[in-house]
Amino acid sequence: MKKWAYLGLVATLALSLAACGGGGDGDKTETTGEKPAASTELADEQVFHTVVDQEMSSADLSLNTDVVGGLVLNNIYEGMYRFDGDNELVPAGAIEDPEVSDDGLTYTFKLREESKWSNGDPVTADDYVYGWQRTVDPKTESEFAYLHSIVKNGEAIANGEMEPSELGIKALSDYELEVVLEVPTPYFMNLLTFSTYFPQHKETVEEYGKDFASTSEKAVYNGPFILTDFDGPGTDTDWTYKKNDSYWDKDNVKLETITAQVQKEGNTSLNLYQAGDVDDIRLTGELAQQMADDPDLVIEKQASTYYLELNQIEKDSIFRNEDMRKAISLSIDRDAIATNILGDGSVAASGLVPSEMMFDPESGKDFAEEAGNQLKFDDKTAKEHWEKAKKDLGKDEIEVEILASDADWAKKVAEYLQGALEENLDGIKVSVSAVPLSVRIDRSNNGEFDIVVGGWSADYADSSSFQELFTTGNSYNRGHYSNKEYDDKIKEAATTYANDPEKRFATLVEAEKIIMGDLGIVPLYQTAEAHLRNPQIQGVAIHPAGASYDYKWAYRTAE
Repeated sequence: MKKWAYLGLVATLALSLAACGGGGDGDKTETTGEKPAASTELADEQVFHTVVDQEMSSADLSLNTDVVGGLVLNNIYEGMYRFDGDNELVPAGAIEDPEVSDDGLTYTFKLREESKWSNGDPVTADDYVYGWQRTVDPKTESEFAYLHSIVKNGEAIANGEMEPSELGIKALSDYELEVVLEVPTPYFMNLLTFSTYFPQHKETVEEYGKDFASTSEKAVYNGPFILTDFDGPGTDTDWTYKKNDSYWDKDNVKLETITAQVQKEGNTSLNLYQAGDVDDIRLTGELAQQMADDPDLVIEKQASTYYLELNQIEKDSIFRNEDMRKAISLSIDRDAIATNILGDGSVAASGLVPSEMMFDPESGKDFAEEAGNQLKFDDKTAKEHWEKAKKDLGKDEIEVEILASDADWAKKVAEYLQGALEENLDGIKVSVSAVPLSVRIDRSNNGEFDIVVGGWSADYADSSSFQELFTTGNSYNRGHYSNKEYDDKIKEAATTYANDPEKRFATLVEAEKIIMGDLGIVPLYQTAEAHLRNPQIQGVAIHPAGASYDYKWAYRTAE
């Protein structure tokens, strides 16, 4: 099916979304959320102990789709560029900015000859060609294949109409790479920091086949760290990063070891932090409020929206009824979720596209503000739509299940939704299924849900990173929402107005109004993360869009 590419001129990339302080006596640095350290002397032992709230769904560059996996991949691999601690694009696998043709279609990159895989093999242009072709090959079944639609023939290959070898990328030599795009795409360089644009080591991938990256030993790495002690996606609850001695810039990597452990209960994480056993945890809800005055607290705002997808796959789905969708949306107090359930700095969503990410190229007005807020809590109107829906559907009682991951915060959000719907909509019975993230993703992909709590973090700071997801046929459109007018607007912005920033922006705003008018999905909140982070840990690069954390420049100071 068609997956329209993100083509066109970015209005204003707001990659400098500030992370704001969370209260307390200590000042917080706005660009990173870090509290200044009392000492800049390095600790003798360069170790950083972290907690994450979910397992990795996959450690395969072509297949991973979750936030935790994206964080891991960004630290054990790298592409031609990285974002630094100031969210500036800096060369990594490339040595300098590319040569770009006058028509903006052809990019020629010179690669870093000292870049090596962890087994000692050089990272060459052929590794990029292989990695990109593997991702876009329909046989790989990568859900991120659509991101390569901006590359010449990428969409046709993903649709099975052309061979992967016809993708617009070729090795001119071992260390020179040429990329040809479908249309000029000024944000193309930002996409090169995303994991599906990284090189892949062909011999290793083919040696292990379907078991590639299933454990840390069945992969090789080219990033600042290598992955160790990883025993399997979806099940392993702890792993380790070790400094990569083959990394080209190893002299600027200070941390020798980073440990990660999965903890889904907030109280357990807090106990570990207060005992000094870990250096970084995430807080939500009552715990975040409880620790609001702790000087170690940092609040990190993200270009991320959580939402409900309603299963509209079957023609007789109750969720194809617009009154049903509106009744559900109007029953939800989003401020209560953000403030009382999460309490971590997250805010009520005003739409699909988060605020402070994209701005009108002429007026500078926030995209979210121009699109307007069509989401509100109105239990009276919710009841009116509910009664219309039941009449149209010929039902007095309706049973639905909310699917969510089993992280502590996710379960609490789902339980709140259960209570809100049952309280406001007479005759609805709601159950909650809280499962490991990998199971939630599998069930979502297979359409095995009624309502699913999902979310999206921007791959790059442009509204299309969210809006493309819900075009007809997109692999991430798990509820199968479909509106031709919406699809046409997204396509029009990507093609007709690709080089007209103002008209492109206006068209994307129109598309946002369409999907929010339909409530094709039901946005809940824009995320922020509240962390307790040991002030001895400095230099963590925090990115509102893309991979959240980069540990390449992090270090531990002496006490």
